[in-house]
Amino acid sequence: MASPACLSSQIQSVGLAVMSLSDREQVEEQAIAAHNVLEITDKAREMLDTFLEKAESDEDMLLKIEIVGRGPKGFQYDLQLVSRGEALEDDLELEIGGLAVLVGSRSVPYLEGTILDYKETLMGGGFSFENPNPMWIDDVSKAVAEVIADQVNPVVATHGGHVDLIGVDEGKAMIAFGGGCQGCGMVDVTLKEGIEVMITEGVPQISEVVDMTDHAAGTNPFY
Repeated sequence: MASPACLSSQIQSVGLAVMSLSDREQVEEQAIAAHNVLEITDKAREMLDTFLEKAESDEDMLLKIEIVGRGPKGFQYDLQLVSRGEALEDDLELEIGGLAVLVGSRSVPYLEGTILDYKETLMGGGFSFENPNPMWIDDVSKAVAEVIADQVNPVVATHGGHVDLIGVDEGKAMIAFGGGCQGCGMVDVTLKEGIEVMITEGVPQISEVVDMTDHAAGTNPFY
């Protein structure tokens, strides 16, 4: 599937890096075969070199790639130029055609075989990803995502909102509210009396649902 992404040294990632045990195992496996994680086309490399040349920094800059969310159109990506000092301890560092690339640890299992390209359109141009991977790899995350899609979102959609799964870690499902639910004053009640019940009953491996939403940025704080 192809998904667009924009590049900025100022972009802030959305959500927290949540990695399940199965994801950690996948990271270890991917680290052994890191050269298979990502391919960068000539056109994308040309544009990346342009951004690197314009970067105002005395330090060596690296390209960092992360998957920061999932939506109806597939994975949502974040591309940033960062200094080596900004790299996290568990980031995977690759060298692709002489270009230093960092991949966020929780994103590694979901980027295997991905092609980063740059495509020109009538509206301009942008980076895009051809990613062959499923939205979720481990069975628990898949099950939670299905409950959200089949049971949770049809309900919250009646209020103009939606819920996205951020990740699963040690029996906790991390979710984020969007649309009319972001900033909703009743979100705690909705979470505990509705969403958490649906998810924990549908997926016994989940014991708690945690809201990771920045509700202060919502547009309906008194909805």
